[in-house]
Amino acid sequence: MLSRRISNHLVHQRTRRLLTHSSVQGALQPPLVHTTLPDYFASKILAEHSTRPALVCRKESPHEHGGPLSHNLGRADRLAWSFQEFDSKINALARGLLAMGVQPGERVGVLMGNNSAYAMLQWACASIGAILVTINPAYRVHELASVLNLVGVSRLFIVPRIRSSSYLDMVVSKFPELRGSPAGNPIQLEELPALRDIIVVDNTGQFSAEAEKLRFKNWIDWREILIWDESASESRVQKRIERGLNKDDVINLQFTSGTTGAPKAVSLTHHNLLNNGLSIGRCMNLTEQDVLDVFFLRHLSNHLKRLVLGNLAAWSHGACIVYPSEIFHPPSIVDAIIEEKCTALHGVPTHFNGVLSEVDKRRSSGEAVDIRNLRRGQRTGIAAGSPIPIELMKSLISKLNLSELTNAYGMTETSPVSFQTIPTDPVLKRVETVGRVQPHVKAKLIDSEGKIVPVGTPGEICVAGYLLQKGYWEDKQQTDQVMQTDEQGTLWMHTGDEGIMDSDGYLKIVSRIKDIIIRGGENLFPIQIEDAILTNLTPSVEEAAVVAVPDNQYGELVGVWIVRRKSGPMISREDIRRKVWEVMNPQNAPSWVFFVGEDGPESELPKTASGKVMKHILRDWSRDLAKRGVGRVQT
Repeated sequence: MLSRRISNHLVHQRTRRLLTHSSVQGALQPPLVHTTLPDYFASKILAEHSTRPALVCRKESPHEHGGPLSHNLGRADRLAWSFQEFDSKINALARGLLAMGVQPGERVGVLMGNNSAYAMLQWACASIGAILVTINPAYRVHELASVLNLVGVSRLFIVPRIRSSSYLDMVVSKFPELRGSPAGNPIQLEELPALRDIIVVDNTGQFSAEAEKLRFKNWIDWREILIWDESASESRVQKRIERGLNKDDVINLQFTSGTTGAPKAVSLTHHNLLNNGLSIGRCMNLTEQDVLDVFFLRHLSNHLKRLVLGNLAAWSHGACIVYPSEIFHPPSIVDAIIEEKCTALHGVPTHFNGVLSEVDKRRSSGEAVDIRNLRRGQRTGIAAGSPIPIELMKSLISKLNLSELTNAYGMTETSPVSFQTIPTDPVLKRVETVGRVQPHVKAKLIDSEGKIVPVGTPGEICVAGYLLQKGYWEDKQQTDQVMQTDEQGTLWMHTGDEGIMDSDGYLKIVSRIKDIIIRGGENLFPIQIEDAILTNLTPSVEEAAVVAVPDNQYGELVGVWIVRRKSGPMISREDIRRKVWEVMNPQNAPSWVFFVGEDGPESELPKTASGKVMKHILRDWSRDLAKRGVGRVQT
């Protein structure tokens, strides 16, 4: 009944007259929530769903964090908490943080994969007014030091290792002063003046021995900071702080750099994150009956997707989150779908492809893969994600039963989702677009002069509303460059993304503005060309990145960098040009095709720590190779 009411409401709210210009405003119902995360958790989530499942971590033991034995949803094989149990763990951590001396407004860093400690930190920091700083595990150690300094992180919560990355080893090697430092003393590093404590969540079970070899004594065991005594004095301090919290307080810093430049810290509030989570969950028709299988961490960088699209969207509706493993691992994901009877999935196209491959592999070997409970999914396109190929959508519906798959778009600075499809949208709209604007959000597409463009015309996407960040942390100059107030007094986030809106308000992402190729005066959009290659040449092409190559006659021509599939059939430059020519206007056909690892010394595409292709580097590579005639397609 609840799902039907929500669906009917969303369908009704999106019934509108046809647009002539690319300017839209979302519905004003249901109203925004004007409260903080801890207050909403207590007054809504805990009050209505206390005994229902909240979190299942399939690779963690029931007694992962020590303390008194709990019911653990009656399971002895893995960590499994009801909302009530989750609440007790959150409060134990909040009391521990206060006992360490963490103050409201203090920055607390976290560097780890999908685990219960991360989930606890999300709520515990919010309940005492501390600011959770989510750090990309793909950072090199100098990048880690830079972002810790940028926002003044005082306490760093870290796991020893993820995959082949040994973080504590890296940190101790970078800062040899940590060796031999007496246990129990605050950390004092000249290069990290704000850092006081390193708290280790041991995901290896062997860190004590490793620390001995590193001669690193001044670390704190995560389990030692938790205070289980509910009568402790810190409980009173926590309640007092919670009463003084404001919905517009910053509670999360997320680092973003786009495809160039140094990281910037996006400041997000209770109001931003809670309302965006609620809105996403409504679009997905989530209820307390849902169990979400979350597998965002392929490149271990998508923190905002994990915090909001995954955790908050589910928990704000009383749904349960399942972490199949610490990192993206298709076999674990499929096991979780089957054994936990998951009803929904979160991920991006590459994730879904991995899950599909695992399902196909099992079925081809004769295994019965029971995924009948699946029906909903969330495919995200944060920061100009490419459209989902229609063949992939068909496969997700036919093979994974994801008939209610939705598609979303946004950016870190908008908390993140500003546009989203709903399950009742036509399949083509859910494939080719990122949906319509979210409730309580305004959006417009503008030209280079700031004028709103007609529907069907490309323009820069600008967004306004509750979801806008508070600004880049202590960086007014960069904030003012992208957040600008118009003559009517509305503050707009200029996304730098190029989109096209149709007369029904559906948005299609076409490119980053700075990546547009201008060939003889005609604008060509790299994302569309990349999608054509990836959709039509899937067996041979793993990755494709399109950039402009300078040309004396046309100004710019299309160039594409190709990463071949190791097991796929060989493909030539001419094959790639011919396929684009067949499926798009001829102007889009690449004149230059470069094969990564073959046409130069580079073995992979250059990417930021968050996995975005650095096209400014590709443009430099392309220009140098083109001067030598390397990569030219014979026509």
